[in-house]
Amino acid sequence: MGGYVDTLSFLSLQGLFAAHVTGNFVTLGAALVLGNSGITAKLLALPVFCLVIIVTRLLAHGLERRGRAPLPMMLCLMLVLFLAAAVLAFRFSPFLGGDQWPALITGMVLVSAMAIQNGAQRIHLPQIPPSTLMTGSTTQAMLDIADLVAGKAGDETAVIRGRFVRLGTSILSFAFGCAAAALLVHFAGAASYALPPLLALAILLHQPHKTA
Repeated sequence: MGGYVDTLSFLSLQGLFAAHVTGNFVTLGAALVLGNSGITAKLLALPVFCLVIIVTRLLAHGLERRGRAPLPMMLCLMLVLFLAAAVLAFRFSPFLGGDQWPALITGMVLVSAMAIQNGAQRIHLPQIPPSTLMTGSTTQAMLDIADLVAGKAGDETAVIRGRFVRLGTSILSFAFGCAAAALLVHFAGAASYALPPLLALAILLHQPHKTA
């Protein structure tokens, strides 16, 4: 979902990265030099991202103390935020200025949703490769290819092959999400915002409900 949401926000919200928030430093520099809009959104993205992760983590600790699993709560919050972004997009898009309040609020809602996804994946699904940042995954995948080709894997061959499959699937999924978002933003406009809540709902429904 990371590739889809990042491309969706970048194309529809004046160059804002909702998932890869540190990338906003690059687009912020470009906006300052070129005089583009969206400067406020890019400045807010990282602190909002950090704040949401902290708050979500504190809520998760509270649930764990009560013997409840925090992951369903995190997924529910992510679903609500994606739904809110979709409602805002259907009501106010196309967003003509990145710093106008409809675009600003929509962008921060998406940033918050992706902060929760990043936090949930890091805490509860660490065995799954990151879905929002491909640099580390691509680096590891290429290292694995080199080790396998050179015959340096040794007893770790099966482990490396399994990791490569997981990383390759993550990279291809990210690329597919980027392409899908670009096409849907171009041809469907605001309707492209409907896919993230549907995906979040599917993920939520497929999670086992158990106590912590």
